[in-house]
Amino acid sequence: MANASTALANVPPNTPIKITLYRWAGAWGPFKVKIPCGECALTKDVIQDTMENELAGIPVELDIREWLSEWWKPLMKGGWHAPIVMVEGKVISQGHALNRGLLTQAVIEHYTQRSEIKGTQIFGKVSCPHCTRAKAAMDAAGIQYNYRDVVKNPKDMYEMIGRVLPIIGPKTPITVPQIWVGGRYIGGADQLEQFMGKNGMNQPQPELAPMR
Repeated sequence: MANASTALANVPPNTPIKITLYRWAGAWGPFKVKIPCGECALTKDVIQDTMENELAGIPVELDIREWLSEWWKPLMKGGWHAPIVMVEGKVISQGHALNRGLLTQAVIEHYTQRSEIKGTQIFGKVSCPHCTRAKAAMDAAGIQYNYRDVVKNPKDMYEMIGRVLPIIGPKTPITVPQIWVGGRYIGGADQLEQFMGKNGMNQPQPELAPMR
């Protein structure tokens, strides 16, 4: 039987990742919700804004449900206090307005498990000398790459973690830079220099131009 990660990997990358919001609304028997839930409305706004910004380019869909009419559905997953936010059936937040970072992380974790990284990517940060060294090596060789600052862009940080963790394991600290060349995982700056030397990439490549 395939495990959960294998099952996720077999899902087409363009399949939308489902976000479900159970808000304080609906009816159950004689009970009806008459007072609007401010935190539910705020959570909806946070979800939609996160989808348009941090999650731009990632296929997601939002399903808004009335908690009082379907209270037993999220309860089976551990959700009992609206607003309840679920990503692919797992509760990530309940009882208060959503922290958008939790949503971004949960969605990207699913996305990285069902999609492959493309091109040459350097995940790093401004204060990292090894990141500067990796970029300098790429520039010197004229290799095209995409630099992604994990401090300034939470989306890039969560993607880096989601892609690196299954490779290096949970006991190995995740540092920067983390580098992929042509979609192949390389590692850090030392591993990049070794890879470039082994493959004759430490000389200028006239057909490529550096991209920052």
